[in-house]
Amino acid sequence: MQERTVEENRDNEWLWSEYYDAFPYFTEQNVRKGCHPRKLIHENTTQKAIVLIHGLSDSSYYMLDIAEYFHKALGYDVYVPLLQGHGLEKPEGMKSVSLREWKENVRFSIRKAQEGSDIVSIGGLSMGGALAFNLGCVEQGVNGDVYLFAAAFGLASGRIPFGGKLKELLLRLPFITILEPNSSFIGENPYRYNRVSTHSAVELVRLMVENNKMLLEIEKGRDFGKSLFSAWSESDDVVDTEALKKLKNVLPATENTAFEILKEHEVDHACLVLGKSVFSTSVRPGDQPLEQANPLFCEMVEAISRHDSKDEFCE
Repeated sequence: MQERTVEENRDNEWLWSEYYDAFPYFTEQNVRKGCHPRKLIHENTTQKAIVLIHGLSDSSYYMLDIAEYFHKALGYDVYVPLLQGHGLEKPEGMKSVSLREWKENVRFSIRKAQEGSDIVSIGGLSMGGALAFNLGCVEQGVNGDVYLFAAAFGLASGRIPFGGKLKELLLRLPFITILEPNSSFIGENPYRYNRVSTHSAVELVRLMVENNKMLLEIEKGRDFGKSLFSAWSESDDVVDTEALKKLKNVLPATENTAFEILKEHEVDHACLVLGKSVFSTSVRPGDQPLEQANPLFCEMVEAISRHDSKDEFCE
């Protein structure tokens, strides 16, 4: 299949092999094909770079369509880390993952981005968006913009009133990890796990608690100091989209771009960042994708381009 050939070329061309030296719990052998950390670098020095962070249970693959746009259309160097415990052939329950180590993965990427560019932005999907916001607030190396894609500032409630808050409270209980399911992590999707680890969900909630404190500080007058782009879908049943809507009130309109996809388009959580659909490992001609590409992907990246151009005008 032609799509497979394209993916293999992207995998080989953009592999970030130095990442394995910094984080030896990853190797080219123990990471699933297509899930490797990536970097998209121009031959000549570029003024701007961006670090793009994947979400919980998935891998760097999910940020590649966005990464390619930043690289080819906007001229950025792009760094896409692989977060500890993700994208492995043998995940082993993700029992060793920690928020502290995820932050180290991202900080390493920020430092590498600084080496080649004057302006470093940061962005991410879901938990990756939460990490992008968090480190965008505290890391001096991030002196560009923050790009959030269905960022996890809270969990979706579903059909239960305040169900998201209830899930967050349960995940803060000290014994919750004993309830880890026994089902396999590896399924038909080649680029994400079959389910979310309880251990990793506990670390996500810790991150959300940190971010909520940061948001309160900003509301009280702390200078965020960066422009914000935030995209989400009304069909998202994973994160709290109401929390994302409230972000519009955190910054002045001139520094804040929101891109909301209406429910009628039926764009699921992780599909928001997909320019191409994801198919099963055992795909056959005529099979439907596991995750459908965002039908408004082009409109979304055009909104990113306008946001980026607005920053250049302001400079």
